[in-house]
Amino acid sequence: MPFYMFLTMFALAVHMSFYRRPQATGASIFFTVNLADRGSDLLVREVAALRSAVRQTKAERPFHIDAFVVLPDHLHCVWTLPAGDGDFSVRWGAIKSRFTRAVKAGTGAVGCNPTLPRSASKVRKGDAGIWQRRFWEHHIRDQADFDAHVRYCWINPVKHGYVERPEDWQWSSVHRDICAGTYADGM
Repeated sequence: MPFYMFLTMFALAVHMSFYRRPQATGASIFFTVNLADRGSDLLVREVAALRSAVRQTKAERPFHIDAFVVLPDHLHCVWTLPAGDGDFSVRWGAIKSRFTRAVKAGTGAVGCNPTLPRSASKVRKGDAGIWQRRFWEHHIRDQADFDAHVRYCWINPVKHGYVERPEDWQWSSVHRDICAGTYADGM
């Protein structure tokens, strides 16, 4: 291999992002997952495909959904993983992939907006351009932290101005929590 190729590969390797995610097993984790197009309404328009993707992934790799809210261009949730299992990244990869395939199958188009330009990197990796590549996660520290993040899921549609009360947003686990008696009005 010519020396200049070695230097180029070394330079690329040095500048590449390397994400280390905690692998605590049985943990409760808060997630934020965004669409690439932050002005899109794809998640609420295709909420059935998202629910199906989550359901299929959950059946293959179990986890408990403590809270979940779907907004037009992003979602938040709190999951608790089973004891001995800390691999949430594979689950998110499966959910994103299943959702993308379902949307592509339903529209016949790649991505949520076929006219939206995809970066050379996304094209090279076969990325449909629907999702932001990564997601944000926060490992829950204690009960107060858990409660705060569940409440954040409940209140998020209000924060964004979609509704006046959490229970008015149809794509939220707040309805399940109201039925279970775990939702306190006014938070």
